[in-house]
Amino acid sequence: MGFHHHPQHGPEAKYAVEREAELPTTQWEEEVARGLELGLPGADSIVDKRIPTFSRGELPHFAGINTFLKAPYLEDVRRCGEYDVAVLGAPFDGGTTYRSGTRFGPQGIRKISALYGPYSFELGVDLRESITIADLGDIFTIPANIEKTFDQISKAVAHVYASGAFPVVLGGDHSIGYPTVRGVAQHLQGNLGIIHFDRHVDTQETDLDERMHTTPWFHATDIPNVPPKNLVQIGIGGWQAPRPGVKVGRERGTTIMTVTDCVEMGIEAAAERALEVAWDGAEAVWLSFDVDCLDAAFVPGTGWPEPGGFLPREVLKFIQLIAERPLAGIEVVECSPPYDNAEITALIATRVICDTLGCLVRAGHLPSSTLEKKS
Repeated sequence: MGFHHHPQHGPEAKYAVEREAELPTTQWEEEVARGLELGLPGADSIVDKRIPTFSRGELPHFAGINTFLKAPYLEDVRRCGEYDVAVLGAPFDGGTTYRSGTRFGPQGIRKISALYGPYSFELGVDLRESITIADLGDIFTIPANIEKTFDQISKAVAHVYASGAFPVVLGGDHSIGYPTVRGVAQHLQGNLGIIHFDRHVDTQETDLDERMHTTPWFHATDIPNVPPKNLVQIGIGGWQAPRPGVKVGRERGTTIMTVTDCVEMGIEAAAERALEVAWDGAEAVWLSFDVDCLDAAFVPGTGWPEPGGFLPREVLKFIQLIAERPLAGIEVVECSPPYDNAEITALIATRVICDTLGCLVRAGHLPSSTLEKKS
């Protein structure tokens, strides 16, 4: 079954190999030409005449200044609406209640993202050929003031979302979930749903007398058009779920799915349920992905690692199914490079973003059909 026409390939590989032949190379050729123009043709001894003297673009992966996926750095953020996707860092760990370091998350994610090209074999998508991505750099966060930082983040995310670009937020601890959602919600006529991957509920009102990374969804679901019934939390469990947060979720009627729930019902059925909850009467859905939803073995570089979480392949399958529907944007949080081993936590953060973008492209949600944003 599935090996009939191409006995050398499995069914997924057969699709992937055949799909690659259909993908254009126009943008790659333009990138090569631009590299030769701006970086000078290579030395006389270089046989491959596509190689410039100065590295410009994708190659070599170990060279260059780290933007996300080596996307162009857009210093003038007023122009972000000219791009389909805008990446922005929120380097803040002032909401951290145990071990800090997520202020270096955006830096770590960008660094390891250089390992990736824009093409996914299984998805049959080449981001370079299908969408434009800009890296806006980082939000100016205020290390000693969480509320001023929240205001900065809300203003930044609102600016990107209103421009028509798809926001990709590199955290940062999970306290940023509240201001990111606030920034999007103010530009919606209707309700915003939230799909939240995590091991922790993050729904208590305060922690250590402040709005910390354990509290974003209490405050987000206080926003009038972000109802708690549209908050679905995936992967919750273990010994780090404070009871006050559980009480809030119970009282507000949020939806929680544990790792066991998802694995036993099957990732496909779990994703279907998550989409059903988040989209129930909502105009848009925000994806908030905490890397600690994975088993602690795969994410040493995070503040509150917990055994028993998802396997990477389970999370990636889940994300791919979630992104078959449109999203308002995505944040990836709690990546803490000082605790990371061999950059594997930053790598899964990068992979989640790339798979989300790839599946939104494959499903026809990117580039956005509502605005022409090509520069």
